[in-house]
Amino acid sequence: MTDRPSASDGRPPPCQTCGSKPRARKGDLCCFDCMPGGPLTAPPCTRCGSPGDYYASGLCGRCHFHAPARFDSCLDCHAAGVTRTHKWLCRACSHWRKTYPVGVCRTCDTTVAVGRHGVCRLCRAQAGMVGRPFDVVAANRQGQQLFFANMHKHAVVRTEPRRRLPPPPPWPARPVSHCQLVLFQHTPTRLGGRSSVPAPRDTELADALDRHIDDYTARHHWSRNHITRVRSGIRVLLGLQDTPGAVITATEAAVLTQLDLPVRAVLEVLSEVGMAVDDRTPAIERWVNRQLNGLPGPMARELLTWFEVMHHGSTTPPRRRPRSPTTIKLYLRASLPALRAWADEGHQSLREISREHVVGALPPPGPDRALAGRGLSSIFVILKARKLVFTNPTSRVLTWSPVGNAPLPANLTPIRAALTSQDPARAAIASLVCFHGLRSGQVIALQLTDLRDHHLHLDGRVIPLAGPVQQCVTAWLDHRQARWPHSTNPHLFIHTRSANRHEPVGRRWVKLTLDIAGGTENLRQDRILNEAIATGGDTRRLCDLFGLSIGTASRYTQGLGDPHPAIDIAAGTLGYTRSPTDAMTGPTAKGR
Repeated sequence: MTDRPSASDGRPPPCQTCGSKPRARKGDLCCFDCMPGGPLTAPPCTRCGSPGDYYASGLCGRCHFHAPARFDSCLDCHAAGVTRTHKWLCRACSHWRKTYPVGVCRTCDTTVAVGRHGVCRLCRAQAGMVGRPFDVVAANRQGQQLFFANMHKHAVVRTEPRRRLPPPPPWPARPVSHCQLVLFQHTPTRLGGRSSVPAPRDTELADALDRHIDDYTARHHWSRNHITRVRSGIRVLLGLQDTPGAVITATEAAVLTQLDLPVRAVLEVLSEVGMAVDDRTPAIERWVNRQLNGLPGPMARELLTWFEVMHHGSTTPPRRRPRSPTTIKLYLRASLPALRAWADEGHQSLREISREHVVGALPPPGPDRALAGRGLSSIFVILKARKLVFTNPTSRVLTWSPVGNAPLPANLTPIRAALTSQDPARAAIASLVCFHGLRSGQVIALQLTDLRDHHLHLDGRVIPLAGPVQQCVTAWLDHRQARWPHSTNPHLFIHTRSANRHEPVGRRWVKLTLDIAGGTENLRQDRILNEAIATGGDTRRLCDLFGLSIGTASRYTQGLGDPHPAIDIAAGTLGYTRSPTDAMTGPTAKGR
C-alpha cells in the first residue's frame, strides 16, 4: 500500500482508518487521532503557531491551502466574510495595500496602509458613509461601522465624458503641535467691539471652521441668529490668537462675554474638532480649597489627598470609584466642625487624633451624629489605606442610630396647585413625583424612550403610568414639540438652554420649576407614607414600588398603629381615586 496521494491536485490523502481526516504528515498512514497508541496531541502550526485545529503537513486549517474554506474578518478594515484566497483581505483593502504605503492613520492610530490624507481605508469609508468625506476626524469620533467584505458597489461606466473636479483641500482644523510662547501675556480686558478685533491670520483654518459650523448647526437645528453669533465668536478667538491653529482654552474664550457672544456654544463647536481645552478649575476644587482655608498645613494636605481619591478615584490597590461632588460636600461639611475643633486644640495632623478625640467631637445622637461619623470614617479609611495615618480612630465607634426622624405628610395646598398648574413642565414633574415617587435625579435622567406603551421603564422596573400622569406628560410632550420642534436632546425635560444640546436639565431647574417647599424629596416621602398607610405597612411592597432598602422602608412603616391621618395627594384634585395598586410595578402586580 502506498502513501502517495491518489489525486493529482495536491490534496493530502485521507486517513486509512477513519477516512474523514487527512493524514498527519507525509509518510504517515493515519491521522493523529487514529495512530496506534493514540489519540496523540497534534503539534502547533508551523506557520502561525496555532496550538489547535491541526489539518495536515504541519499546518492548521486556517493556513493549509486545501483545508475546508472558512470565513474570517479582513486584517485591515475588519470586514466580515474574507477567505485565505486573498491573504485574508477583502478586494478593496487588497487594492488599497497595492496603491498606498504603510503608515500610521491620523484618526485611529493604526499601522496600516494610509491614503493621501493620512487616513486608512476604514476611516475613509466611515466618513463617506455618514456623508462627511472631507471631515474624517469628526466622522470617526463616535465609532466606526463595520461592513461585509466585497459588497461595495462597482463604478458605473459612463458613455459621456465627465469633467473631473479638483479634490477639496484636507481638513486643516487639526490643532498645531506647538504653541509659541509670548514675552508678555496680554489678556484683553475690554474690547471696543467686534470691529476692533483683527481678522484671523489663518484664512484656510477660518474657512474650514465655517464649514464645520454649518454641519454642526444643521445637526443640532440651531437658529439663524445663534449660528451667526457662534460664527462671530470663533472668528474673534481666531483673530486674538498668538499662534494660529493652536488649541483655545476656556479662559481665553471667556473674553467673548464682553461682546455678548455665547462662550459655551463656541467651546462645544471647537471641542468637536479638537481645538478647545477646558482649563478652568472645577467648582468642587474651589469649594474644597475655601473650606480648608485656616486649617494647619499637614492636616490640609491630608484632606486634599482624601479629596483627590474621592473625586478622581484610585486605580491602584486599594481601588476606589470616584464619588459625586454632592457626596464630597456632604461628608466634608459634616466633618469640618470636628476638624476645626482639633485644629483649635493645637493638633497639626490627623495622625495625632485618637478614638477619644473622635468620640468627644461627635454631636449628640441623631442624624447629625450619623452624618459626621460617616464623613470622619471616610476620611480616616482613605488616609489609612494611603499610609498617612497609623490607625483608624473611627473604627468600632457607633454613630448610627436605627431610630430616625419619622416622615411627616406634606401640605396639600401647594401640591394641588402644582398638579393643576398651567405650566406643563411643572404639572408633569409634580405628577411623576406625587404618583410614582421619583427622585430628582431620576426626573433629570428620564429620556423620551423611557415612556412607552403607557409604562415608565425606570431602573429595571416597569411602572404602569396612572391616568393623571399620562395626561400631564402628554401635555408636556405637546408643549415641547411646539416649543422646540427640532430639538435632538433625548431627555424628557428640557429648557431653552438645553434644547440645542444633549445635556439634561439641572437640579436647580427642577426645584425652581416645581416651586414647592422641600422639593421632590418632600413629595416623594409623602407618596411613600401614603402607600405605607394604604397597604398597612407592607414593607415588601414599598421596596418593590420605590426601590427602597429594608431599613429605609422601615422608617415609613414604624408607628403605623398610632392614630395617623391618611394622606391622598390627588383625590378630589384631579377626580382620581388612587388605590394601593395604581403604581404597582409589573412583576409585583403579576405576583399579587
